[in-house]
Amino acid sequence: MEDLKLPSTLQEALISSLPASGYYVPNFITPTEEEQLLRKINTVPLPTWKHLSHRRLQAHPSPLSSSNTLLAADLPAWLSDPVIPRLLSIPLLNDSKDNIFSNSPHGVSNHCLINEYQPGQGIHAHEDGDAYYPVVATISLGSHIVLDVKPKDQAKGVGWRILQEPRSLLITTGELYTDCLHGIGQIEIDEDLGAEGIANWQLLGDQGAFSGGQVVRETRVSLTFRDVKKAQKLGKAFGALGSR
Repeated sequence: MEDLKLPSTLQEALISSLPASGYYVPNFITPTEEEQLLRKINTVPLPTWKHLSHRRLQAHPSPLSSSNTLLAADLPAWLSDPVIPRLLSIPLLNDSKDNIFSNSPHGVSNHCLINEYQPGQGIHAHEDGDAYYPVVATISLGSHIVLDVKPKDQAKGVGWRILQEPRSLLITTGELYTDCLHGIGQIEIDEDLGAEGIANWQLLGDQGAFSGGQVVRETRVSLTFRDVKKAQKLGKAFGALGSR
């Protein structure tokens, strides 16, 4: 397998110019793993793609109910391995056994939303809300993207831009999760790329790929791992078993 160079702690991956806390890890997965994930995503029989106006998506192991409850089930092995063990292997701090999901209700991500964005597609500024524990771990496949982040209270600033390279990991939590909105512009070319305008520029794995200041988007697939607070066993839905 291709060599990976993960940070020894998440503090090494901290995007210091953002509200606490955002972390960026380039090359979190290998090119071979990226290829395998894309192949699986595009051939898995269920769940099928749900087509929206500006993107299409899959929800694993299932979509949330109208009450923001997840039917408790394991993520498919091809999706969780190696991503989940690798994510949990990075401690928050030196001499700490805690990882980014240590204090979440289930101690691990139990849900993954897969979004596909064609060039020119995006998503309006939004927040992820109370259905999830406030940690989001997103892996980008196939192409880069620029995530636009802005405070809910516009009096606190104009916002930031985060460049997500293919195979990278972006973690948002803390104030970045609770106090900010995030979205993706509906454009085909990302411009003004550089140290002045990109919050995580110094953490990029390959600054040279973006040093010209603009890059054309290709098809990008994102894997967004979260812990849904309310996860209910199948039997409970029929009044038989307890929830977890």
